[in-house]
Amino acid sequence: MSIFWLVLAVVLGVIEAITPQLVSIWFALGAVGGCVTSLITDKIWIQIIVAVVITVVALILTRPLAKRITTVKKTNTNSDRNIGKTAVVIADIDNLKAQGQVKVGYTVWSAKSLNDTVITKDTKVIVKSIEGAKLVVEAVD
Repeated sequence: MSIFWLVLAVVLGVIEAITPQLVSIWFALGAVGGCVTSLITDKIWIQIIVAVVITVVALILTRPLAKRITTVKKTNTNSDRNIGKTAVVIADIDNLKAQGQVKVGYTVWSAKSLNDTVITKDTKVIVKSIEGAKLVVEAVD
């Protein structure tokens, strides 16, 4: 049985190594615990209980830390200051053709319309949000 637990721990360790997030490290630790237990006793149910307990304890103790480490925080950029500003369309905005540009102050941005409407050149628009590198705009009534 110790070979089974050892192979399981190695397989889970390899899975952990090739995945970008923490997924199986806790189970690998439990398998190591099962392997050690199999050296002490031949009773499979005791080995399974030890493996499950070690897995659960490791998960409870390390999951909050792992979650905090792997969480990506949103960083505001200077482009956020454009939201709510008025801009002028300098190239027709057509979401279906993925084209359109606006000028906010002295800066030219790629743009798309909020409601998938075509907005023609020289129309004044309000910047509603930013999606990637594009401003999402709506025509001023």
